[in-house]
Amino acid sequence: MLLPFFQWCETLWLGQVVVGSVWLFPVIESVHLLGLALLGGSILLVDFRLLGLGLTGRAVSELARDARPWMITALIVMVLTGIPLFLSEPIKCYYSTAFWIKMTTLPIALVFAFTVRTRVTRAEPVGNTARRQQLVGALSMALWFTVAAAGRWIGFS
Repeated sequence: MLLPFFQWCETLWLGQVVVGSVWLFPVIESVHLLGLALLGGSILLVDFRLLGLGLTGRAVSELARDARPWMITALIVMVLTGIPLFLSEPIKCYYSTAFWIKMTTLPIALVFAFTVRTRVTRAEPVGNTARRQQLVGALSMALWFTVAAAGRWIGFS
């Protein structure tokens, strides 16, 4: 059902430019990986704090507020580099289980990050907040680890 769309993507000029260049794919992938590092850092910093494993001297809300622009910047970098990477090999992606795992988990992780996680990081600590924060931090880490691992595995499949 989606194969015709992926076949059409293969004909787009941007993907053909990337495929036709010796250096473009590795340069774009390097920037994509730098975005991954920035995203991972901005997410893990807050998630470890939610788990109570680091920077416990800072309020979760303050740390999340400071990390948010870095997370958004990283997401923009990854989208802007991910599109040409995808367009350079859409048929490979279509048949890649890792690609589908990433594309399924990514929107879940994004929605979780910008709804549940944001709500928990902005909430004033009351009652049993620590358990909720730990659960959200662990779920966030699991989702983003799945996205990152599946994304890296695309290159090996």
